[in-house]
Amino acid sequence: MRADEHFMRIALQEAHRALEEGEVPIGAVLVVGPHLLARDHNRTEQLKDPTAHAEMLCLTAATTHLRSKYLPDATLYVTLEPCPMCAGALTWAQIGEIVYAAPDPQRGFSRHTPSLLHPRTRVRRGPFAEEALTLLRHFFQLRRP
Repeated sequence: MRADEHFMRIALQEAHRALEEGEVPIGAVLVVGPHLLARDHNRTEQLKDPTAHAEMLCLTAATTHLRSKYLPDATLYVTLEPCPMCAGALTWAQIGEIVYAAPDPQRGFSRHTPSLLHPRTRVRRGPFAEEALTLLRHFFQLRRP
């Protein structure tokens, strides 16, 4: 199994945990090389914090672990394209790469020009877009019958 598939599967596991907890099902993992530094899912309801997105929680855990506010060698795997808030935080962290499963044409960072990301950040579409979108659709069907 390729690294992209391996790490995105872990992010999807986190998204499933979010769904079980009544959170918007988005999961993320942050890695440096083969080393997983952080994994989490949205926790905005649990923490009563609108900034508790999976990406933000991973970013905080990884920078704390590394004792550095910069992550140029890190890759963030996330099940949905990050929002502008998360993109801004990832910019300040100078994240090396972002791999997302599903695009977010309504709220994703790629809607904005100029880019919200650090100029050296690489962005790629990763595997499992349909699985990520299925989780999101299921969540919103439960909320809006």
